[in-house]
Formats: sequence, structure tokens, C-alpha cells
Amino acid sequence: MRTNEKVAIGRMSTGVPGLDAVLGGGLPEYSLNLVAGSLGTGKTTLVQQIVFANAAAERRAVVFTALGEPPLKMLRYQQQFSFFDVARVGSAVRYVSLNDAILGDTRDGLFDLLEREVENVGAGIVVIDSFRALLWVGAVEGRREAEAHAFMERLALLLMSCQATTFLVGEYAEEELLGNPVFTVADGILWHHQVAEHNAVVRKLHVLKMRGQSPMPGLHTFRITAAGVEVYPRTPVPPHSSGGPPSDERVGSGVATLDDMLHGGFLSGDSVLVAGPAGTGKTLLATQFVAAGVARGERGVIAVFEEQPDRYLDRARRVGIDLRSMVEKDMLRILYLRPLDLSVDETLHNIQLLIEEIQANRVVIDSLSGFELAVAPSFREDFRESFYRMIGTLSTVGITVLMTVEVIESFVDLRFSPYAVSFLIDDIILQRYVEIDGRLERVMMVVKMRGSNHSRELHRYDISGTGLVIGEPLRGYRGVLTGVPGKVHEGQRTPAYRELEDTEVRVLAALSAKGTATAAALAKHTGIARRAVEHALTRLVAIDYAQRARERGRTVYRPA
Repeated sequence: MRTNEKVAIGRMSTGVPGLDAVLGGGLPEYSLNLVAGSLGTGKTTLVQQIVFANAAAERRAVVFTALGEPPLKMLRYQQQFSFFDVARVGSAVRYVSLNDAILGDTRDGLFDLLEREVENVGAGIVVIDSFRALLWVGAVEGRREAEAHAFMERLALLLMSCQATTFLVGEYAEEELLGNPVFTVADGILWHHQVAEHNAVVRKLHVLKMRGQSPMPGLHTFRITAAGVEVYPRTPVPPHSSGGPPSDERVGSGVATLDDMLHGGFLSGDSVLVAGPAGTGKTLLATQFVAAGVARGERGVIAVFEEQPDRYLDRARRVGIDLRSMVEKDMLRILYLRPLDLSVDETLHNIQLLIEEIQANRVVIDSLSGFELAVAPSFREDFRESFYRMIGTLSTVGITVLMTVEVIESFVDLRFSPYAVSFLIDDIILQRYVEIDGRLERVMMVVKMRGSNHSRELHRYDISGTGLVIGEPLRGYRGVLTGVPGKVHEGQRTPAYRELEDTEVRVLAALSAKGTATAAALAKHTGIARRAVEHALTRLVAIDYAQRARERGRTVYRPA
């Protein structure tokens, strides 16, 4: 063998959805793997699923059961899963009890039984469940650790000579990682965690060790269903979509005037946030966005968190959008997710499945507020991080994602999301209520559009029987975003920037002169009250006239 040649290590697919990706391509053949964790975390189910995905006449499996898990008991419960194949029990999969050997308390007798059964079956897969009961059998007090090491080395040599891929299943606590020989000898360690918070229970998998390959880092959510275990990788693989990579192609919003405000529509592959209080038509805009795509032959996926699908479809029908027929023609899929123990990775996985099934180009998440309520409490702390991964995964393949979020109306500052994720978003559409001439009106504006110019004007709009109807720019008023705008009378001085108020113009001029300044410095320079300066700076940042940054522990501003 030449010195630059590597020894090829074959890989065995686990047959567990998502697990091969987490492991870095499957399990190394002939490896010795420990599946560990606390009670009720799905260790036995995971290993049995791997066994039935791989056991065959040419690669038989022998499953050794120890105290507490006799073969009949294991068979009874594992038969409830769809992966279990009774026809292969006794031929491709053999179950052997180790109880008598363990109770005999002789290490040699136990090892002889293991060796005899593995060789008789010609096993290519070996499982010992639970292994914890075996390691200390017959060990002499005072020499237990040395004898345990010797037993592990002897077992590893036997299984390697038989060319078997082995799974040792056991209940271990994390503090046992130091000093236990099984962790040292094992080629791979899969640790199962179970976290209970409030009324939600979440299971996670961590690949602590996998010799010869690079597993995916971090904790990965998994769920046990009637089909067995399904793993949701923390770093998801981008879906195969017909969208292609992001491009300069424009994607219509479904509302002609909004497309004009966007200078031609959204950019393909953009992430779009539609923010506003209840009743401003966020869901309607999302519906029109999907319908516009279907009209162009582009398929869509809508993830709904707040309404039953039938209600969602009926609501769209009342404004003349027949989503139901789009579903029937397989141009649209509705994903309804409302359990209270979801993970963001599981949600993304479900969305990806639908994207791949129909080759979708557009995705709607309605809404982020409902999404956050649907995930388990333990995931809410890292909601922003998970959200970032989700957006990155979908936009990488050119899928345009539109999300809605409900924000509490505020006339002191501009709020785009309670999750502080607006910096992750490419485009932001803000909808809000204002009072004009004694009437409550809706206004819409394009706050942000990464990679393109856009209109900076406010537009009145209405919700009609055919969808959103956006009117002409709202002119002749000042202070619209305060909620109670005032009219600009003829002869009144027009600000240097049409969309800015006098205070904002003065603050911007001072900021341009200084280059970089704090709100306190600008208040001192202009003689304007600190609170009014901060309000002006918030708006200037929102409409891209200024930028906010942190320097030496303080907040500073610069002209954009």
C-alpha cells in the first residue's frame, strides 16, 4: 500500500431519518457504539430501528437482553413500531437472554455465551441491552476497574474478529464519563437527553464521539412516533428545490402597488417580514403573495400556527383567493403545526419535506408569534439562533420566505418584531394604524430592502373583498408615525427631507457634522430634549438615514 493511500472504512446507514446526517454519513462498519442516557429516552427503540433497517440473511443480528429486559418483553413492545418485522425474528434477527449467565456470576461463563452465539449466528450486528448489567459481573472487589477494562478489551477483540457492528445500550449519568472503561473503548457514543419544562418534554441526541469521521456538533432534537425515532439535525441540509440559488430576479408580492413601492417586487430568495398589529392584513398579504406565485406556475408552502387549515382556506376564499383548488392541483401545501413541544429544527424539517415534495419556490410562515408559542419552552431562549439557521437554509436555495409577526402598536418607536430578528431579514414591510382627520386609517411602508432601492413613502391602504388595495402616497401630513399626524398648511416650511420631521432633520444634520455621536452628545449639540433625540434616531435608523452600533459599552450613531 502506498503511503498516501487511506484505509477505506465502509459506512452502514442507520435507517433512522436524520441520524445519518448527524453522524456524518452513517455508522462506521465494525465499530463499537455506546447508546447511553437516562431512563425513557428511546435508546432501545433507536437501536432496534437500526437493527431492522440492516439485518438480513447475509448480515444477521443477534440481540442480547440482560436483566430487566427479557426477549419476550422487548418483542412485545417493539412490535408496536412500524419498523419491526416479525417475519425476520429468528432468522435475520435472533434474541438471546443473558439472565442465567449474569446470575451465575462468572465472567468466563458470560463471555463464552456471547462468543458462542455471535459465532453460531455469524452476526454482522450485535446488540447488548442493557450492557451496564454485564460490565461488573464476577468482578473481584478491589480489582473491579482493572477487570472491567480487561473484559471490554476482550469483548472488543471478539467483535472485531467477527466483523460485527456493535451497540451497547445502557443507562448512564454524565458524571460517569470519567473512569468508566466502556467510554474509553467505544468507537462511537450517542447520548440521549430528556428535558421536561412546564408541560413539555423534549428529547435530544448528542454524538459525543465517532471515530474516523466528523459528526454534526450540538444537540439534535428527536421524536418517537409510531414509525420509530426521527432525528431533526441542528444544522439542516438545504432542501432540493426548483428555486435555484438567489438571483436578481424579481418576485411579485401579489399587490401591484406594493411591487411598485419595492421597485419591481421582492428579490428572489429574500426573507420578508410583514409586521403589524392585529387586523392590519398581514395574513391577507401573505395569501396574495402565495397566490401570485401559483398564477406564475410557482408552487408554495404555507406553515400555519394560529388557525385550522379549513378556516385558513375559507378566510382566503372570502376575498376571492381559492387556495383550496391550489391544494387540490398540488400547487400548494398547507402545514398546520400547533403542538406545544415543537422544536424549530423539527418545524423546518416538516417545511423542507413539503418543499421537496412539490418543488416549492415560495414559503409563508404565518405567524412567528404563533410559531414561538408552538415550540417547547426550552427552545424559546434560543429562538433567534434557530430562526437564523432556518432562514439561511431556505434562502440558500433561492426560496422566497414571507413571514408575518404581530407587534404591539407603539407611537414612540418603530417595532418590527418582539424577537430582535429584524437584522436577519432582507425586507421589512410595516403596517400600522394612524388617526387621520378623526378616522382610524391603515398605512403601509417599506422599511428595509436589502440589495435594492425602494419607496420611502407611506401609503394608505384598505382591505377590500378582493384583497389589499393600496392607495397613493400619504402627503400633506407630518408626524404620521406618531399616530396623530398634523396637516402641512400652504406656505409652511417644507423640511429638507420630505419624509422627515423638523426634529429628525436637525438631529440628522448634527449627526452628519459629527460623524459619530451618542444620543446625549446630539441632544447637547442641538439643544433638543434627550428623549426627543432618541425618538428621532430610532426613526432615522429604521428608514436607513442612520446606523446604530456599540462601541466601548455605549450606543453610538453614524449617518448611513
